[in-house]
Amino acid sequence: MCGIVGFVGKQSAAPILLKGLKQLEYRGYDSAGIAVMDADGIRVEKVSGRIARLCEKTENGAAVPGSIGIGHTRWATHGAPTDVNAHPHLSNDGRFAIVHNGIIENYLALREELISDGYVFQSETDTETIVHLLEKYYDGDIKAAVMKTAARLEGSYALGILCADAPDTLYAVREASPLILGIGVGENYFASDVTALVAHTKNVIYLEDGEIAALTPGSIEVYDCTGQRLQKPISRVTWSVEAAEKGGYEHFMLKEIMEQPAAVKAALAPRLHEGEIRLDDFELSEETLRSVSKIVITACGSAYYAGCSGRYAIEKLCHIPVQVELASELRYGEPMVDEHTLVLVISQSGETADTIAALKECRAHGATIIGIVNVVGSTIAKLADHTLYTWAGPEIAVATTKGFTTQLAILYLFALYVGKKLGRVEQAQYAALLRSLKLLPKRLQETIDMNYQIPALAGRYASQSLFFIGRNTDYAVALEGALKMKEISYLHAESYAAGELKHGTIALIDEGQPVIAVCCNEALCDKTLSNIVEVKARGAKVLALAFRGNKKIVSQADDVIFIPQIETVFSAALAVVPLQLLAYYAAREKGCDIDKPKNLAKSVTVE
Repeated sequence: MCGIVGFVGKQSAAPILLKGLKQLEYRGYDSAGIAVMDADGIRVEKVSGRIARLCEKTENGAAVPGSIGIGHTRWATHGAPTDVNAHPHLSNDGRFAIVHNGIIENYLALREELISDGYVFQSETDTETIVHLLEKYYDGDIKAAVMKTAARLEGSYALGILCADAPDTLYAVREASPLILGIGVGENYFASDVTALVAHTKNVIYLEDGEIAALTPGSIEVYDCTGQRLQKPISRVTWSVEAAEKGGYEHFMLKEIMEQPAAVKAALAPRLHEGEIRLDDFELSEETLRSVSKIVITACGSAYYAGCSGRYAIEKLCHIPVQVELASELRYGEPMVDEHTLVLVISQSGETADTIAALKECRAHGATIIGIVNVVGSTIAKLADHTLYTWAGPEIAVATTKGFTTQLAILYLFALYVGKKLGRVEQAQYAALLRSLKLLPKRLQETIDMNYQIPALAGRYASQSLFFIGRNTDYAVALEGALKMKEISYLHAESYAAGELKHGTIALIDEGQPVIAVCCNEALCDKTLSNIVEVKARGAKVLALAFRGNKKIVSQADDVIFIPQIETVFSAALAVVPLQLLAYYAAREKGCDIDKPKNLAKSVTVE
């Protein structure tokens, strides 16, 4: 949510800032702006709406001279999405300009204090309090002013700061919001997401909470909150800028759907060796695993639904009870976890605010934390006791696809690994399941290849409110399928456990009502078929999803999408793909902004 960039060097800053902001568009925003400094001082240009307006206003940066600057895409939290509320914000004396990701929780008290001190506010934002605090505390020592200001702030923030008295130095501050420094030659950068940096450098430094950085063209210095100099490790980004381009596809989402076979292979292949699972980045002893009385999975959005799917695999293979909790609920409850609880924390970005808070709550109760994330160096990766990376590569579209399937792949690996280690999966079953898991990338490709008719089905079924039904693993798939439809096509879509139809839901079935029935759990197929018969008797139009060769489903459903055969415990990873495509083509037919759906952001770093 929101994005910030900064540059200092010898080149013109504005074009670099604008390019960086474009790379961050996927995070969701409703206004954008840049601040660039030259010999005449700091100049701010900002607009409500898309970055294209900002490019037009600044002549693609040519109208804003200077070789040091900061930029921002804002998603409104405090104050409407207007030009005035857009970032950057200036101090009253024009000496400081700042950009900010996050939320300042004590901004009202700070605002009242600053107004009583004579400072004039132009915007409704919480951010403007920060820039006036900088002016208040500045006495010629910029770093000291930054430290004093940061000490007054409560909440989350990643800050980029310009000061007219330091024409070759950028300042950056992090607290509970991601911020990454990019190391160039004769120039340096910062950004809230590595996507904005890889066009310029692959050498980065990840800031930690409470750290402050000073960037000049030739140096980067990092300090702790007391001003002590720190030695920070340099990390290497392993993917290229081309990986973040559309590659000929009309939308990033479609590209990322098509990348799922390769992404899942990247997640699985390095961890499968000679008939065994080797998790080199994760090690829990058999003694520790035997002491686990339950597993809690916590996440938000699609990651939560991945957890719902993974639960069935873990319980089946490990014989350990699994509880799946929305992080936004768990963090405010009284989690029943202790030192005998294993907590799986799932987040594509590793920066989801509610999920981080839930992690900290569980950790405070003594639980062991395993993070399942895509982004190396992210907050969850650092806070977890153990981390399993999905290695999905950059995911640009707001609606996750390959992020979801790679999370499932890791959960399957985890379930099979722990089940074997605890002796709850016999060798023959283990070998068969491992063969099936190795085939998952191939089966994913087959799923994509065999469903050329989905665009036509989207036009037939996705024209009104939809209901998704399923049982067990199929219900978990239905949850994610309904979410995808809502996210990008804006159609109302709800998912229900098929066995609950007669407990109220069936009252909603009218003539012509589209129902998507997921029927890939073969042990429960006859039960779901009876539910299909029930809704059809009341006039529903049914699109079923089943394994290839299921003749019973053909006799009952109006239309069928098939997936190739795979072990039922792994079926969710295949079954979700046609539902992703169904949502994509429904949104495309409606002319929706598929990669950047309204009101949504890629990484939800505030509540």
